Amino acid sequence: MDRTERFYKIDALLQGGAIVPVDRFLRELEVSLATFKRDIEYMRSRLNSPIAWSKADGGYSYTQGTKTQQALPGLWFNASEAHALLMMQSLLSDMQPGLLGPHVAPLKARLRAVIEAGKHPVGDVESRVKLLNVAARSVADSNFEVVAAALLRRQRLQIDYFNRSRGELGAREVSPQLLIHHRGNWYLGAWCHKQDAMRSFSMDAMETASVVSKTAKSLPQAALDRFVGQGYGIFSGSEVQWATLLFSAERARWVSRELWHPQQTLTQEEDGSLTMRLPFTDMRELTMDILRHGRHVKVIAPRALQEEVHKELQAASAQYAPSPV
Repeated sequence: MDRTERFYKIDALLQGGAIVPVDRFLRELEVSLATFKRDIEYMRSRLNSPIAWSKADGGYSYTQGTKTQQALPGLWFNASEAHALLMMQSLLSDMQPGLLGPHVAPLKARLRAVIEAGKHPVGDVESRVKLLNVAARSVADSNFEVVAAALLRRQRLQIDYFNRSRGELGAREVSPQLLIHHRGNWYLGAWCHKQDAMRSFSMDAMETASVVSKTAKSLPQAALDRFVGQGYGIFSGSEVQWATLLFSAERARWVSRELWHPQQTLTQEEDGSLTMRLPFTDMRELTMDILRHGRHVKVIAPRALQEEVHKELQAASAQYAPSPV
Protein backbone atom coordinates (compact mmCIF):
# COMPACT_ATOMS: atom_id res chain seq x y z
CA MET A 1 0.00 0.00 0.00
CA ASP A 2 1.15 3.58 -0.58
CA ARG A 3 1.90 6.13 2.15
CA THR A 4 -1.55 7.72 2.14
CA GLU A 5 -3.20 4.33 2.53
CA ARG A 6 -0.89 3.63 5.47
CA PHE A 7 -2.02 6.82 7.20
CA TYR A 8 -5.64 5.74 6.86
CA LYS A 9 -4.80 2.24 8.09
CA ILE A 10 -2.96 3.62 11.14
CA ASP A 11 -5.93 5.87 11.87
CA ALA A 12 -8.37 2.95 11.58
CA LEU A 13 -6.33 0.84 14.00
CA LEU A 14 -6.07 3.68 16.52
CA GLN A 15 -9.79 4.43 16.30
CA GLY A 16 -10.41 1.12 18.09
CA GLY A 17 -9.52 2.83 21.36
CA ALA A 18 -7.06 0.31 22.75
CA ILE A 19 -3.28 0.58 22.67
CA VAL A 20 -2.05 -0.98 19.42
CA PRO A 21 1.29 -2.85 19.70
CA VAL A 22 4.03 -1.88 17.27
CA ASP A 23 4.24 -5.47 16.04
CA ARG A 24 0.63 -5.32 14.87
CA PHE A 25 1.24 -2.09 12.97
CA LEU A 26 4.24 -3.61 11.21
CA ARG A 27 2.30 -6.75 10.36
CA GLU A 28 -0.78 -4.93 9.02
CA LEU A 29 1.16 -2.22 7.17
CA GLU A 30 3.89 -4.54 5.86
CA VAL A 31 6.63 -1.93 6.38
CA SER A 32 9.87 -1.66 8.33
CA LEU A 33 10.05 -0.16 11.82
CA ALA A 34 11.90 2.87 10.46
CA THR A 35 9.19 3.55 7.85
CA PHE A 36 6.45 3.14 10.45
CA LYS A 37 8.13 5.61 12.82
CA ARG A 38 8.42 8.16 10.01
CA ASP A 39 4.70 7.73 9.29
CA ILE A 40 3.81 8.27 12.95
CA GLU A 41 5.99 11.38 13.17
CA TYR A 42 4.44 12.81 9.99
CA MET A 43 0.92 12.25 11.31
CA ARG A 44 1.83 13.96 14.57
CA SER A 45 3.64 16.98 13.10
CA ARG A 46 1.78 17.59 9.81
CA LEU A 47 -1.72 16.19 10.45
CA ASN A 48 -1.86 17.10 14.14
CA SER A 49 -2.82 13.54 15.07
CA PRO A 50 -2.86 13.17 18.91
CA ILE A 51 -0.91 9.88 18.91
CA ALA A 52 0.62 8.88 22.24
CA TRP A 53 3.34 6.31 22.89
CA SER A 54 3.03 3.88 25.83
CA LYS A 55 6.43 2.50 26.81
CA ALA A 56 4.85 0.10 29.32
CA ASP A 57 2.57 -1.46 26.68
CA GLY A 58 4.93 -1.11 23.71
CA GLY A 59 2.29 0.50 21.53
CA TYR A 60 0.46 3.63 20.39
CA SER A 61 -3.02 5.05 21.01
CA TYR A 62 -4.92 8.27 20.54
CA THR A 63 -4.72 10.60 23.51
CA GLN A 64 -7.55 9.98 25.99
CA GLY A 65 -10.79 11.67 24.89
CA THR A 66 -9.66 12.56 21.37
CA LYS A 67 -10.00 9.32 19.42
CA THR A 68 -13.63 9.84 18.39
CA GLN A 69 -12.92 13.33 17.04
CA GLN A 70 -9.71 12.41 15.25
CA ALA A 71 -9.97 11.77 11.54
CA LEU A 72 -7.68 12.25 8.59
CA PRO A 73 -8.64 14.99 6.13
CA GLY A 74 -9.90 13.80 2.78
CA LEU A 75 -10.36 10.17 3.86
CA TRP A 76 -12.33 8.21 1.28
CA PHE A 77 -12.73 4.63 0.15
CA ASN A 78 -10.70 2.27 -1.96
CA ALA A 79 -11.89 1.29 -5.45
CA SER A 80 -13.86 -1.81 -4.45
CA GLU A 81 -15.50 -0.08 -1.48
CA ALA A 82 -16.50 2.95 -3.56
CA HIS A 83 -17.94 0.71 -6.29
CA ALA A 84 -19.94 -1.36 -3.79
CA LEU A 85 -21.36 1.68 -1.99
CA LEU A 86 -22.30 3.55 -5.16
CA MET A 87 -23.72 0.41 -6.77
CA MET A 88 -25.95 -0.20 -3.74
CA GLN A 89 -27.03 3.42 -3.77
CA SER A 90 -27.79 3.30 -7.49
CA LEU A 91 -29.80 0.07 -7.20
CA LEU A 92 -31.84 1.41 -4.29
CA SER A 93 -32.49 4.70 -6.08
CA ASP A 94 -33.72 2.89 -9.20
CA MET A 95 -36.01 0.57 -7.23
CA GLN A 96 -39.70 1.04 -7.95
CA PRO A 97 -42.15 1.60 -5.06
CA GLY A 98 -43.23 -1.70 -3.51
CA LEU A 99 -43.44 -3.75 -0.37
CA LEU A 100 -39.84 -3.03 0.59
CA GLY A 101 -40.24 0.76 0.55
CA PRO A 102 -40.61 1.30 4.32
CA HIS A 103 -37.76 -1.13 5.04
CA VAL A 104 -35.42 0.34 2.45
CA ALA A 105 -35.78 3.99 3.50
CA PRO A 106 -33.65 3.56 6.67
CA LEU A 107 -31.12 1.58 4.66
CA LYS A 108 -30.84 4.40 2.11
CA ALA A 109 -30.32 6.91 4.92
CA ARG A 110 -27.65 4.70 6.47
CA LEU A 111 -25.94 4.29 3.10
CA ARG A 112 -25.78 8.06 2.67
CA ALA A 113 -24.24 8.33 6.12
CA VAL A 114 -21.59 5.72 5.25
CA ILE A 115 -20.70 7.57 2.05
CA GLU A 116 -20.41 10.83 3.99
CA ALA A 117 -18.12 9.07 6.47
CA GLY A 118 -15.57 9.56 3.73
CA LYS A 119 -15.61 13.26 4.72
CA HIS A 120 -17.35 14.40 1.54
CA PRO A 121 -21.03 15.46 1.19
CA VAL A 122 -23.02 12.74 -0.52
CA GLY A 123 -24.31 15.31 -3.04
CA ASP A 124 -20.74 16.01 -4.15
CA VAL A 125 -20.07 12.29 -4.49
CA GLU A 126 -23.21 11.75 -6.58
CA SER A 127 -22.38 14.62 -8.92
CA ARG A 128 -18.67 13.82 -9.31
CA VAL A 129 -18.49 10.00 -9.32
CA LYS A 130 -20.52 8.08 -11.91
CA LEU A 131 -21.31 4.42 -12.54
CA LEU A 132 -22.19 3.81 -16.18
CA ASN A 133 -24.39 0.75 -16.63
CA VAL A 134 -24.13 0.20 -20.37
CA ALA A 135 -26.34 -2.18 -22.37
CA ALA A 136 -28.42 -3.27 -19.36
CA ARG A 137 -31.76 -4.80 -20.36
CA SER A 138 -34.91 -4.31 -18.27
CA VAL A 139 -36.75 -7.25 -16.71
CA ALA A 140 -40.50 -7.27 -16.06
CA ASP A 141 -41.06 -6.97 -12.31
CA SER A 142 -43.83 -9.57 -12.40
CA ASN A 143 -41.58 -12.18 -14.03
CA PHE A 144 -38.68 -11.45 -11.69
CA GLU A 145 -40.89 -11.87 -8.61
CA VAL A 146 -42.28 -15.19 -9.86
CA VAL A 147 -38.84 -16.54 -10.77
CA ALA A 148 -37.20 -15.46 -7.51
CA ALA A 149 -40.02 -16.91 -5.41
CA ALA A 150 -39.93 -20.23 -7.27
CA LEU A 151 -36.15 -20.39 -6.92
CA LEU A 152 -36.27 -19.97 -3.14
CA ARG A 153 -39.30 -22.22 -2.66
CA ARG A 154 -37.81 -24.95 -4.86
CA GLN A 155 -40.70 -24.97 -7.35
CA ARG A 156 -40.67 -25.60 -11.08
CA LEU A 157 -41.49 -22.92 -13.62
CA GLN A 158 -43.22 -22.82 -16.98
CA ILE A 159 -41.67 -20.06 -19.09
CA ASP A 160 -42.39 -18.70 -22.54
CA TYR A 161 -38.90 -17.86 -23.72
CA PHE A 162 -37.78 -15.95 -26.81
CA ASN A 163 -34.70 -17.57 -28.31
CA ARG A 164 -32.87 -14.66 -29.92
CA SER A 165 -30.48 -16.86 -31.89
CA ARG A 166 -33.34 -18.53 -33.73
CA GLY A 167 -35.92 -15.75 -33.43
CA GLU A 168 -38.43 -18.21 -31.95
CA LEU A 169 -40.74 -18.19 -28.96
CA GLY A 170 -41.01 -21.52 -27.16
CA ALA A 171 -42.31 -23.00 -23.92
CA ARG A 172 -39.94 -24.58 -21.40
CA GLU A 173 -40.44 -26.29 -18.07
CA VAL A 174 -37.47 -25.61 -15.83
CA SER A 175 -36.21 -26.16 -12.30
CA PRO A 176 -34.61 -22.86 -11.24
CA GLN A 177 -31.21 -23.20 -9.58
CA LEU A 178 -29.45 -19.82 -9.65
CA LEU A 179 -30.09 -16.15 -10.30
CA ILE A 180 -26.99 -14.60 -11.90
CA HIS A 181 -26.24 -10.92 -12.49
CA HIS A 182 -23.68 -10.75 -15.30
CA ARG A 183 -22.46 -7.66 -17.15
CA GLY A 184 -25.43 -5.59 -16.02
CA ASN A 185 -28.11 -8.16 -16.87
CA TRP A 186 -30.03 -10.88 -15.01
CA TYR A 187 -29.95 -14.56 -16.00
CA LEU A 188 -31.65 -17.64 -14.60
CA GLY A 189 -29.52 -20.77 -14.35
CA ALA A 190 -32.02 -23.62 -14.50
CA TRP A 191 -32.37 -27.30 -15.24
CA CYS A 192 -34.25 -27.53 -18.54
CA HIS A 193 -36.51 -30.60 -18.47
CA LYS A 194 -36.85 -30.53 -22.25
CA GLN A 195 -33.10 -30.76 -22.88
CA ASP A 196 -32.36 -32.59 -19.61
CA ALA A 197 -29.44 -30.27 -18.84
CA MET A 198 -28.50 -27.00 -17.15
CA ARG A 199 -29.12 -23.91 -19.27
CA SER A 200 -28.92 -20.12 -18.87
CA PHE A 201 -32.01 -18.05 -19.64
CA SER A 202 -31.83 -14.28 -20.06
CA MET A 203 -34.51 -12.86 -17.78
CA ASP A 204 -35.44 -10.07 -20.19
CA ALA A 205 -36.24 -12.69 -22.88
CA MET A 206 -38.96 -14.31 -20.74
CA GLU A 207 -42.38 -13.36 -22.07
CA THR A 208 -44.21 -15.07 -19.18
CA ALA A 209 -43.31 -17.11 -16.12
CA SER A 210 -45.66 -19.18 -13.99
CA VAL A 211 -45.25 -21.72 -11.19
CA VAL A 212 -45.80 -25.42 -11.93
CA SER A 213 -47.16 -27.58 -9.11
CA LYS A 214 -44.09 -29.84 -9.11
CA THR A 215 -41.02 -29.90 -6.89
CA ALA A 216 -37.95 -28.54 -8.61
CA LYS A 217 -35.07 -30.85 -9.42
CA SER A 218 -32.20 -30.22 -6.99
CA LEU A 219 -28.57 -30.20 -8.06
CA PRO A 220 -25.59 -30.41 -5.68
CA GLN A 221 -23.74 -27.17 -4.99
CA ALA A 222 -20.61 -28.53 -6.66
CA ALA A 223 -22.51 -28.96 -9.92
CA LEU A 224 -23.84 -25.38 -9.72
CA ASP A 225 -20.35 -24.05 -9.03
CA ARG A 226 -19.06 -25.87 -12.11
CA PHE A 227 -21.90 -24.49 -14.20
CA VAL A 228 -21.03 -20.91 -13.27
CA GLY A 229 -17.26 -21.11 -13.07
CA GLN A 230 -15.84 -23.64 -15.50
CA GLY A 231 -16.68 -21.91 -18.76
CA TYR A 232 -16.39 -18.38 -20.08
CA GLY A 233 -19.15 -15.86 -19.38
CA ILE A 234 -22.80 -16.73 -19.08
CA PHE A 235 -23.00 -19.47 -21.73
CA SER A 236 -22.65 -23.04 -20.53
CA GLY A 237 -21.39 -26.28 -22.02
CA SER A 238 -20.22 -29.71 -20.98
CA GLU A 239 -16.73 -29.83 -22.55
CA VAL A 240 -14.06 -27.52 -21.18
CA GLN A 241 -11.60 -26.29 -23.81
CA TRP A 242 -8.65 -23.93 -23.51
CA ALA A 243 -8.18 -20.90 -25.73
CA THR A 244 -4.78 -19.38 -26.46
CA LEU A 245 -4.85 -15.73 -27.55
CA LEU A 246 -1.94 -13.51 -28.61
CA PHE A 247 -2.41 -9.76 -28.07
CA SER A 248 -0.27 -7.11 -29.73
CA ALA A 249 2.25 -5.18 -27.64
CA GLU A 250 0.05 -2.10 -27.86
CA ARG A 251 -3.13 -3.84 -26.63
CA ALA A 252 -1.19 -5.86 -24.04
CA ARG A 253 -0.83 -2.66 -22.00
CA TRP A 254 -4.56 -2.88 -21.27
CA VAL A 255 -5.22 -6.62 -21.36
CA SER A 256 -2.42 -7.40 -18.90
CA ARG A 257 -4.51 -5.68 -16.20
CA GLU A 258 -7.80 -7.36 -17.11
CA LEU A 259 -9.36 -10.47 -15.61
CA TRP A 260 -11.16 -12.44 -18.30
CA HIS A 261 -11.40 -15.64 -16.25
CA PRO A 262 -10.23 -16.65 -12.74
CA GLN A 263 -8.12 -19.47 -14.23
CA GLN A 264 -6.45 -17.42 -16.96
CA THR A 265 -2.68 -17.37 -17.35
CA LEU A 266 -0.74 -14.47 -18.88
CA THR A 267 2.72 -14.65 -20.44
CA GLN A 268 4.58 -11.51 -21.46
CA GLU A 269 6.54 -12.17 -24.65
CA GLU A 270 9.96 -10.67 -25.46
CA ASP A 271 8.52 -8.35 -28.13
CA GLY A 272 5.96 -6.92 -25.66
CA SER A 273 3.02 -8.97 -26.90
CA LEU A 274 0.95 -10.97 -24.44
CA THR A 275 -0.22 -14.58 -24.53
CA MET A 276 -3.40 -15.42 -22.63
CA ARG A 277 -4.72 -18.93 -21.93
CA LEU A 278 -8.20 -19.40 -20.48
CA PRO A 279 -10.94 -22.05 -20.36
CA PHE A 280 -14.31 -21.92 -22.10
CA THR A 281 -17.21 -24.28 -22.71
CA ASP A 282 -19.13 -22.18 -25.24
CA MET A 283 -17.34 -19.89 -27.66
CA ARG A 284 -20.10 -17.31 -28.23
CA GLU A 285 -19.25 -14.78 -25.51
CA LEU A 286 -15.52 -15.36 -25.87
CA THR A 287 -15.79 -14.70 -29.60
CA MET A 288 -17.53 -11.37 -28.93
CA ASP A 289 -14.78 -10.29 -26.54
CA ILE A 290 -12.06 -11.32 -29.00
CA LEU A 291 -13.70 -9.32 -31.79
CA ARG A 292 -13.54 -6.18 -29.63
CA HIS A 293 -9.77 -6.16 -30.11
CA GLY A 294 -9.85 -6.49 -33.90
CA ARG A 295 -6.40 -6.75 -35.49
CA HIS A 296 -4.69 -6.54 -32.09
CA VAL A 297 -5.46 -10.16 -31.16
CA LYS A 298 -4.85 -13.49 -32.86
CA VAL A 299 -6.45 -16.78 -31.86
CA ILE A 300 -3.69 -19.37 -31.64
CA ALA A 301 -5.90 -22.28 -30.52
CA PRO A 302 -8.19 -24.14 -30.73
CA ARG A 303 -8.88 -24.43 -34.43
CA ALA A 304 -12.67 -24.21 -34.00
CA LEU A 305 -12.36 -20.84 -32.26
CA GLN A 306 -10.00 -19.62 -34.99
CA GLU A 307 -12.57 -20.53 -37.63
CA GLU A 308 -15.44 -18.88 -35.74
CA VAL A 309 -13.58 -15.59 -35.33
CA HIS A 310 -12.41 -15.73 -38.97
CA LYS A 311 -15.98 -16.30 -40.14
CA GLU A 312 -17.27 -13.32 -38.14
CA LEU A 313 -14.49 -11.03 -39.39
CA GLN A 314 -15.12 -12.03 -43.01
CA ALA A 315 -18.85 -11.39 -42.63
CA ALA A 316 -18.21 -8.00 -41.06
CA SER A 317 -15.67 -7.07 -43.74
CA ALA A 318 -18.11 -8.02 -46.49
CA GLN A 319 -20.51 -5.33 -45.28
CA TYR A 320 -17.92 -2.66 -46.07
CA ALA A 321 -16.69 -4.05 -49.38
CA PRO A 322 -16.66 -1.37 -52.13
CA SER A 323 -19.66 -1.50 -54.41
CA PRO A 324 -18.97 -2.63 -57.98
CA VAL A 325 -18.67 0.23 -60.47
